[in-house]
Amino acid sequence: MIGEKTPVGEVRPSQLLWTYGPGALVDLPSLSVVTLGIDRWEPDRCTPIEEARLLAAVRRELGPQVESLRRPPFQKDDNVDRFSAEAFVGVPVRPFPRWLRCVKCGLLSPYDLGLFECNENRFRPERTRFVHKDCKGSKNDQPAKDADAVPARFLLACRGGHLDDFPWHYFVHNGTSPCKGKLRFYESGASLQTENLWVKCDECSASRNLAQAFGKAGQENLPSCRGRHPHLDHFDTKCKEQARAVLLGATNSWFPITLSALAIPLTRDPIRQLVQDGWDYFADLDSEGEVAVTIKTLKKTGALPGIDKHDPKAIWDVIQAIKSGGGEEGVTESDMKGPEWGVLTHPNPPTDWPHFLSKPAASPKGFEKKIAGVLLLERLREVNALLGFTRVEAPEENANAGEAAPRAALCKGAPTWVPATEVHGEGIFIRFGEDEVTRWESLPAVQARNGMLLEGHRGWRHARKLDPNEGYPGIRYALLHSLSHLLIRELALECGYNAASIRERIYADTENGERQAGILIYTAAADSDGTLGGLVDLGKPESLGRLLRQALDRASVCSSDPLCAEHSPKNDRSLHAAACHACSFVSETSCEKGNRYLDRTLLVPTLEVSDAAFFD
Repeated sequence: MIGEKTPVGEVRPSQLLWTYGPGALVDLPSLSVVTLGIDRWEPDRCTPIEEARLLAAVRRELGPQVESLRRPPFQKDDNVDRFSAEAFVGVPVRPFPRWLRCVKCGLLSPYDLGLFECNENRFRPERTRFVHKDCKGSKNDQPAKDADAVPARFLLACRGGHLDDFPWHYFVHNGTSPCKGKLRFYESGASLQTENLWVKCDECSASRNLAQAFGKAGQENLPSCRGRHPHLDHFDTKCKEQARAVLLGATNSWFPITLSALAIPLTRDPIRQLVQDGWDYFADLDSEGEVAVTIKTLKKTGALPGIDKHDPKAIWDVIQAIKSGGGEEGVTESDMKGPEWGVLTHPNPPTDWPHFLSKPAASPKGFEKKIAGVLLLERLREVNALLGFTRVEAPEENANAGEAAPRAALCKGAPTWVPATEVHGEGIFIRFGEDEVTRWESLPAVQARNGMLLEGHRGWRHARKLDPNEGYPGIRYALLHSLSHLLIRELALECGYNAASIRERIYADTENGERQAGILIYTAAADSDGTLGGLVDLGKPESLGRLLRQALDRASVCSSDPLCAEHSPKNDRSLHAAACHACSFVSETSCEKGNRYLDRTLLVPTLEVSDAAFFD
């Protein structure tokens, strides 16, 4: 940590993609650290993940130099020698912010000035901490005794993805000052509101209230952004964004930008599919003999399951066909969901692919007119890749390049690999009849609700200085999205899964030649919670029909009615109509749109509108 490797704590590998990735702050019990860029990681300890379709999409975003998707490093055994090389497997971090505060005397100083000392604990890494040696209290009148030093909980961040230490000297002296006195942090009053937090200089007695660092006062009292990237040890030359004070642990200090894809077979030939999935292993082979050696290696490492079941000659023939241009362009689709829709709606979906095992099911009784088909996915795999991150403002999926918050880089220069995770689970795919959906879209009441949601969408984007005419997903999406949320809430009660481990994927595209109308509800957890088997069982006709009726019955009346039913998005510039936490919202990890574009009025009659419902 300081000049050498020191374990300081543990996080789950999946958290390095969603919560504590490069550039993010990890608020540990006694420390705060920043995860360094992936150019400081050890790629040899990051095992690759094979998913050709997602890798192709990542290359379109970050450049053709990206060679692979890799899992974050992790220790394979909990019982390791704390002084062995295995004990140091992990991601590199460093203390941030640099400024620490003594809990006894209030001394405020950077840790690298020598006033604080790091106490390492190899056997209990979470107890590694800084201490103020021989602290004698704020008045220097108490017996000398070590006191804990904790991170100063104020930082500077900007919309450009920069993060910096709070300018304590600049702030307390109201600008640049020759005074180099020690600073003290103290509290006044009973509460910990910023009005009761003060910083004072011992030398010149200047003091200032932390409330003056926020809001309009903060814009006048804080310096301009220095363009700092602490995870890269780099300062951008120019940053025109306004720096603002943020609290350590604030959720707006790091927002991940990710891409995800379901592992689906893009060809009907299993050998060709396997070769495409692991093309990096086969691209440089020149003979059938080299293929045989590669197969033995892949079998031992388990990197490409199923490849050892096929004859080397057949695999070599496929490699030659792809090199000569005869292969299918299975990984060049720009739309991530388009190929998935094609596989999920195919008359004969794959039933024996290692990462995709499906079984058709009949439509629930009473819903045959609305639901065109149901596909039970007994086995599926989702792969997620981290592209970058933003600060202060969450990344907007539909924002134009000039409107979106700049994407901060994961490393210096162009990355040759990106962190990724894979999760296994099961799911239910429901496809709706196109004729029924089209007829419903033409109803006057539905068009009126569409206009209401569109006004709210425009107001919401206008308030954030985004193009109000971009990014609206359409009323079809709102219908499918609302039903998906109702089913997720119902399934969580019935199947025993944690509600946060159930996710959705909405297929509502109508602009690329094929009109989609379907939802995929699936479990994809990094642990055993994604493979219990209960979700597929509830997709059978008798169970799914019962769940649909229960979900629609619950949606007809909300405990927040009439306020929920009467809610109009155009009045408060929101992105949902008749929807709230009591009836429609789900966990943020479950929803692909952050609980936006929801309206249960589109599904069932409500107290406010009765003629816009898709279901009778």
